[in-house]
Formats: sequence, C-alpha cells, structure tokens
Amino acid sequence: MTARSAATIASLVVLCGSLACTSFYEIPIETPIQPKMDVSGFSRVLVAGFLGGGTDDVDANLETVRLLRSQLRSKSSLRVVEAEVLPLAELAAKQGQAAGDSNGVAASPGGAADGQQSTAQASTELRIQNEKDLERFQSIFADVAFWKKLGEEYQNPLIVTGTVLFTPHRDAGMVMQEREWYDQFGRRRVTPVRTYMERKGFILTPKFIFIDGRTGATLYSEQFREEVLYNAQQNTPALSTYFELMDKLIPSFLNALSTQKIRGTRVLLK
Repeated sequence: MTARSAATIASLVVLCGSLACTSFYEIPIETPIQPKMDVSGFSRVLVAGFLGGGTDDVDANLETVRLLRSQLRSKSSLRVVEAEVLPLAELAAKQGQAAGDSNGVAASPGGAADGQQSTAQASTELRIQNEKDLERFQSIFADVAFWKKLGEEYQNPLIVTGTVLFTPHRDAGMVMQEREWYDQFGRRRVTPVRTYMERKGFILTPKFIFIDGRTGATLYSEQFREEVLYNAQQNTPALSTYFELMDKLIPSFLNALSTQKIRGTRVLLK
C-alpha cells in the first residue's frame, strides 16, 4: 500500500468518525426570483376580464377576475382598479358583428319569434367549451384601439386579461395504490398495488395577457396547464377544484409583475 493510499483511507476514517457525531440543522432560506416584465412605469393594474368557458358549473371569467384582484391587492405594489368585469365574449362578438355589417352583411328581418330565436342563437354562439371555440373571439386581444380606449378610462393602468378554460375530464387506467394489511404479529403493513380505476376531474388552461393601457399593445403573455383527477365516486365541487388548480398557478402569475420568493431549506452540519 502506497503512502498516498494510506493517507486517503485515514482521512475517510476520520471523516466517517466525525460524521457519526455530527448534528444536522435545517435552515430556512428564501430565494428571490426576478419579475418577467418591467412594470415600473405603472402605478395601477386593471384585471379587466377573460374569455372563460369549459363548463357551466364555474363562471371562469368572474372567478378569475375576483381571485387575481384579491392576490394583487395583498402581493403587489400596484393599486388594483375596481371596475365591472368585462364580458369579453360578448364584446368580441359585437366587434365581429360590426365588422360584418361594415362589409355589407345585412340583418335578416323578422318579428318577435325571430327575435327570440336570434337571442337563443346568440347565447349558444357565445358558449366557449374548447380551444376551437376560443379562436372565434381571440381577435379582441389584437384590437389596440379597444384596449387603449379602456386604458384611458382608468388612467392608463397595466391591463390583465386573457383566456381561461376549465374543462371536465375523465380517465381510466392502472394506477398505484397503497393496500394496508396486518401480518401475523399484528403489525401494520402497506404494500403498493396496481389497480384499474376510473377517475374524473378537471383541466385548467389559463392564458394571461398583459396589455399596456397607455398604448393598447400587448407586453407579455404566458399560458399554463394544470389538471387533477379524483376517484370517480368522489364528489368534489367544481369551484373547489378550480381554486385548487389556480393556487398552483398564482405564484407564476405574480412573478410576471413582481419579485417573488421561493421558500426552502438547507441542511447544515455542526
């Protein structure tokens, strides 16, 4: 055995001996994450409204506006503008209708029955259930004049808008579950087993769009996707599931506007 090998082995022995009597301490740390966009030119933020859909159990537009405003009040330095929630789907549909009229498309005449039929048809056309439905309304986000005019009404704030799909989802297949049992000595045992299971839940796909209220131009946009599945026999309210999924996305949303901190721990030896 060479002298170098002997020295290495001796060092390892000393290290192992020291670790045997070492104490471990967990120290909480916070890591700052810089914002994704510069909002220093704004003092106010307007969460205007969203193209929402997917299910009738949750008003995705109204609930998203309420939630984001609440989060921004407590976790952002920008002043939150209190305003009516915009029905973006209706506004986008009117813009499309106005464009059609300007191109020479005439409205069909009719009486009260025709009016009721057209109202029902309009309600159906405003329903958003999937990504394809969203495409019919997305042109409103490129309407610079519309957003600039809205910004002028509220003293040129940063405008938050976008799309929110909250869609029911079902799945079936093999999943891992823990099976509890007791051995002959009465000791509790847990064994992972593969089981076929039908599950149901929701998929949440929001897209946040940040618009400069001074110019009407889009500054930044980001899309997310979260899903959750429960046992098919479990009855979980849709609104509860919506908030559960949004909780996972809120930190990323806030990080677009301000510095956020990720909390964790480090292990120190003593």
